[in-house]
Amino acid sequence: AVITREDEHGLALGRLASIVEQVAECQNEGRECIMVTSGAVAFGKQKLTQELLMSLSMRETLSPTDHTREDASLLLEPRAAAAVGQSGLMSLYDAMFSQYGVKIAQVLVTKPDFYNEETRRNLISTLSELISLNIVPIINTNDAVSPPPQVDEPIGGKAGKRGISIKDNDSLAAMLAAEVQSDLLILMSDVDGIYNKPPWEEGAKFLHTFTSDLRHTIEYGQKSKVGTGGMDSKVNSATWALDRGVSVVICNGMQDKAIKTILSGRKVGTFFTDSSVNGILMSTEVMAENARSGGRILATITSDQRASCIHTLADLLISKQSEILDANQKD
Repeated sequence: AVITREDEHGLALGRLASIVEQVAECQNEGRECIMVTSGAVAFGKQKLTQELLMSLSMRETLSPTDHTREDASLLLEPRAAAAVGQSGLMSLYDAMFSQYGVKIAQVLVTKPDFYNEETRRNLISTLSELISLNIVPIINTNDAVSPPPQVDEPIGGKAGKRGISIKDNDSLAAMLAAEVQSDLLILMSDVDGIYNKPPWEEGAKFLHTFTSDLRHTIEYGQKSKVGTGGMDSKVNSATWALDRGVSVVICNGMQDKAIKTILSGRKVGTFFTDSSVNGILMSTEVMAENARSGGRILATITSDQRASCIHTLADLLISKQSEILDANQKD
């Protein structure tokens, strides 16, 4: 929904250009980026609608009935629109990224690709090779074909962890992020992040940080007309990726410089984490204030008291050695 127009015909070029610019800057700074995109259907609808309107007979053209874009879109098959729009979408990406000296590659996937171990392994190998060549893979589902209806079992559920079903770009991005061991997954929406209920409802509260125990306390609204997944899909995908060591942020893709702002460490969107103390999540502001308070207290005590604190801290580090090493390994 972020890069498509609300009328479902064509792309929102301003928002798309902003995202491309930020990804290109990240790539040129030495970061390794992968994009999962939508937009082929919307791009194709724009082209096919023009063709349908041009194919009207003279009688239909002169008819008092107004043949609007909405009427024409009812006749369009999304798979045909995707087939028409995919080439144009990638041409647009190529033209935009080339302005920043960044090379891109198109990777089309289907749901069955993730259920076949060999195909999945080949896909990840291809992505790894492209990344090593400093090329940005742009991944889209091959919407011109329909997946077999029987292939819809959750995958990636080993070691007692829940699986995920590839139903939309959110779950696709989560799966790929886990497979390539990404440091960060950014899921973009048309709202600022996660609320405890739909943001337009009274009493809705924005969540800067989200932990797994909050999953069942969220009330979700409807998904957008042009997006492939709603907020519930984003939360499920984000928590699935988080369980596999991928940091996740859900943010408003329409916000200016959202990606760069997130990477700079500033508070944007909703950050997914499992870090909590006694079930109560501590924000970075609280931890910073606690550190300052501790520093002030430390400055007022005697040298013997400070030495005692250091010995106590050393004992705690030794007793927690295995847990600390495990956490460092995950980082």
